[in-house]
Amino acid sequence: MGKPRDKLHKSKEQSGIVENLERPRVSESGDEEDSADSSDGSSSGSDEKASFPVAMWDVEQCDPKRCSGRKLSRLGMVKILRLGQRFNGVVCSPMGEKCVSPCDQLIINEHGAAVIDCSWAKINETPFHKMKSSNPRLLPYLVAANPVNYGKPCKLSCVEALAAVFYITGHKNLANNYLAKFKWGKTFLEINHELLEKYAACKDSTDVVHVQQQHMILLDEERNRNRDHIDLPPEVLDETSDDTEED
Repeated sequence: MGKPRDKLHKSKEQSGIVENLERPRVSESGDEEDSADSSDGSSSGSDEKASFPVAMWDVEQCDPKRCSGRKLSRLGMVKILRLGQRFNGVVCSPMGEKCVSPCDQLIINEHGAAVIDCSWAKINETPFHKMKSSNPRLLPYLVAANPVNYGKPCKLSCVEALAAVFYITGHKNLANNYLAKFKWGKTFLEINHELLEKYAACKDSTDVVHVQQQHMILLDEERNRNRDHIDLPPEVLDETSDDTEED
């Protein structure tokens, strides 16, 4: 979680790339995550359980009703770690020096995966130094589907971050099972399917970064094409033509 130091993510610039997709429904009270929390996961095609530890540090910055990590904890799918407690598996953290990749599968199979449950609005207040791991990893570019940050690049919820790690490291059924506990979980895979498949086919972190950079180039080109094809009103076109003739 958080932006990597090598400027791989462009969250503000790409914030509108899925605006044409339908936003997940929310309750009348506006409590989006509470609505998603009512899912019992019965729509899942697989109920695979992790054969390795899945954990989370909770710094209690988030609204409990909107926290996907706390729901996973209630379901017994995530173990809560204490601040200062060490985790030897792969940890999604802005303290990472490289992206998670398929070559992390061995580490995950032996030691597991963990995330840090913190608020994006309080990222600078999060005591990352108290969450110790030998394998911190950045997540590559992906778009959030959770109701709080829907359509925003890189601002993933805990379950989305875990699912991305599982998917990229060869545990696709497990990713599906975790996301199936949320009504909007399937949307995360639909939005990011092509990218996740490309990341999962990479060899190592260097390849993942390359795939990400190529995707960012395509997004830039698409944005430039859209800008070039803005239709002008007829009056503006006429005035432009007259001015050109007079010159």
